Amino acid sequence: MSALFASRSDAAPPDGPGPTLTCVFAVTDTPVPDAVCAATPGHDGGGPLRVLAAGPLHLVVQDVPAATFGEEALTDRLNRPDELERCARAHHRGVRAAAGEGPAVPLPMATLYLDDDNAVRAVTAREASLRALLDRLRDRTEWAVKVHGPMTAPAPAATGEPLDGRSYLRRASARRRSEREEREQALAHAHAVDRELRRYAVDATRHRPQSEQLSGLGVPQLLNAAYLVDDRRRDAFVSAVGELARAARRSGVEVTMSGPWIPYSFARTDEREYTARKEAGA
Repeated sequence: MSALFASRSDAAPPDGPGPTLTCVFAVTDTPVPDAVCAATPGHDGGGPLRVLAAGPLHLVVQDVPAATFGEEALTDRLNRPDELERCARAHHRGVRAAAGEGPAVPLPMATLYLDDDNAVRAVTAREASLRALLDRLRDRTEWAVKVHGPMTAPAPAATGEPLDGRSYLRRASARRRSEREEREQALAHAHAVDRELRRYAVDATRHRPQSEQLSGLGVPQLLNAAYLVDDRRRDAFVSAVGELARAARRSGVEVTMSGPWIPYSFARTDEREYTARKEAGA
């Protein structure tokens, strides 16, 4: 979350709505039609989505009440899972509206400014890096690939024969060694999947693996990666994932893919980071 918490200095009319802040969802260089903004619901209690010009760039914004988006109130709301999910869904709707016409840079959820002028100044100050990033994202989408495994077989049932202590320890040690080897092989397979898919992508990044509770699977997540893919190479990328998934299944490893997505994972607006990656040939 990135926010500038404060209410506007100009007081609201006594009988009018309370002070508002300008919430920015995304930046694009392609104007978003008014009809799209009008049809897209934003944060609860806020005004309709609208487009704010900032030189050659365009911001998709919403006026939101300072009473519920001020620092203390917003922090309290985002500490409640239901409110966090509600805000995240509203933010994604705004980003999706911006990305429907061309490349868009999603800003962090709850990016707030005192007013439109402050929002425009902030974006204008970063115009060069934002325009470079928009060019980098143009005609490219994000694809998520996850690898889970190993899908181990259940331990063999006991034979009913009594084991002495030494025999029991030998069997337990062999079982642990076998499981460790299976996991190492599965991890190597996940690394191989990542290396192969990077050949089809403009950029790639790894996210922290999800826990088994979060993924809903009873096996470890070995790879949680995102790939920025040229739309022209989409079919080749999807085909490569399919081939890798079929090969992995024979080794007890599961490869899954989802997308295309708005490239949240690659919407980095730090100009120094982008310059360094460009010089490195990324």
